[in-house]
Amino acid sequence: MEIPDAGASLPLLKSSAGGGGRASALQTLGNIIVSIVGTGILGLPYAFRVAGWFAGSLGVVIVGIATYYCMLLLIQCRDKLESDEGPEETKTYGDLGFKCMGKTGRYLTETLIFAAQCGGSIAYLVFIGRNMSSIFKSYGISMVSFIFMLVPIEIALSWVGSLSALSPFSIFADICNIIAMCFVVKENVEQVFGGDFSFSDRKAIASNVGGIPFAGGMAVFCFEGFAMTLALESSMRDKQEFPKLLAKVLTGITFVYVLFGFCGYMAYGDQTMDIITLNLPKNWSAIAVQIGLCVGLTFTFPIMVHPLNEIIEQKLKRTEWFQKHQYTDGTHSTTKLCRCVVYLTRTILVVGLATVASFVPGFGSFASLVGSTLCALISFVLPASFHLTLLGPSLNLWNKGLDVFIVLSGLVFAVYGTYNTIVGV
Repeated sequence: MEIPDAGASLPLLKSSAGGGGRASALQTLGNIIVSIVGTGILGLPYAFRVAGWFAGSLGVVIVGIATYYCMLLLIQCRDKLESDEGPEETKTYGDLGFKCMGKTGRYLTETLIFAAQCGGSIAYLVFIGRNMSSIFKSYGISMVSFIFMLVPIEIALSWVGSLSALSPFSIFADICNIIAMCFVVKENVEQVFGGDFSFSDRKAIASNVGGIPFAGGMAVFCFEGFAMTLALESSMRDKQEFPKLLAKVLTGITFVYVLFGFCGYMAYGDQTMDIITLNLPKNWSAIAVQIGLCVGLTFTFPIMVHPLNEIIEQKLKRTEWFQKHQYTDGTHSTTKLCRCVVYLTRTILVVGLATVASFVPGFGSFASLVGSTLCALISFVLPASFHLTLLGPSLNLWNKGLDVFIVLSGLVFAVYGTYNTIVGV
């Protein structure tokens, strides 16, 4: 299977034939933010509650630095392949896996990306279900009920052929995210200065050691969009400026993450919920923010699952049965039977994701689990492994040692973080 064009989910991404990018620095900046910042940020205050405000802040900073470094490793690996084999084809993450580990590497890389995309889509459904059930708590409608209420809507939206029709909703969701963050910060400040606040009650480092890897998993989940690195760099007109631009953007995002997590935990302390919007007062403005977030994510969900649909359909179209029945005689028009099969696979995917989401016990624990396993492997272990394999002979001892350290640390973090998330912190 192949990962589809990343530009499908980024309205500002401009790709061109021959691999030449046409996106300006401002457009690339916007795409980096859209790729990385998601609903995970609203779970950071809870991660700070679990780990402590100092440990949580330090964890986010470390993850931000490691993310930047490993993104550059991925670009160096792609540049190495292009210098050896020619620049006629832009290498994907899966191509790097194939070059380093053969078919096993390709399937491992793309399976992890596929699973991580599924995890992000499930997190969307859980987020919507938790928020909507809290708003309509007096009516006794559960999170699971709201998730399955969304299924017919998401199935219909997943049948939309053109993502350009849905891209305005993605921008709307990003605007809602920004408004929600500002509103939450305002409420946090009012809570701190207007409530019974005591800084001594806020832990700097949690006594439970398992809280630190839990918060680390949440932080890794918040720096999502790692698989977009190569597409983002390729889309930029002046590629030499990409590392500097990426450093500035990730520095800003890391600062916002730390500030947001710190303020949320300071405001609510041990009462901080796994989604900070659940701590908001039940007035009309807070409810409007929550509903706006949920509506935006409802229409963004089809964009999240679009790469999954393309991967599944690419595999489907390679089957002998599909190729036999794909076109009507004498034309290149897809038969109704094949279109129905495609719609059926999209329906099954949405129902499957909703079913898994209905069993998720909480947004925070699920996000940390995805971050500790899938995202950690994609973001740290694989890039450092590829870098050692492709550029190992030319690396100095320091760079080799750093790559080995990242690989080992990523694997230990994945195992230990997963254990703590499942057992409970």
